[in-house]
Amino acid sequence: MQAFYGFKDGSGEWFVIIDADKCNGCGKCVKVCPGYALEVGEDEFDPLSEKHLARVKEGERKKIRYTCAPCQPGYGEELPPCVAACEPRAISHSEAWRQSYAKK
Repeated sequence: MQAFYGFKDGSGEWFVIIDADKCNGCGKCVKVCPGYALEVGEDEFDPLSEKHLARVKEGERKKIRYTCAPCQPGYGEELPPCVAACEPRAISHSEAWRQSYAKK
């Protein structure tokens, strides 16, 4: 299952996507996030699961486009630090962001 954290507006879809099937809850993405937007916690979509997963903090979800802006192409590395740090490749960003790093 994929969890989409963020929002959609007239300028595009701004989501951090976490694949619960791939995430191992290691927390490496949390450690490298300069905006402190990520955390590791219980699986909020499956209350019976004992698995811990990465997720976007509740207070960051409606402003994720701005929290993640310093990590996007033109500001930072080729890939956002959370994406680069995720060994199982459980984190991705929505199409609006992917298009911006494809242009780099």
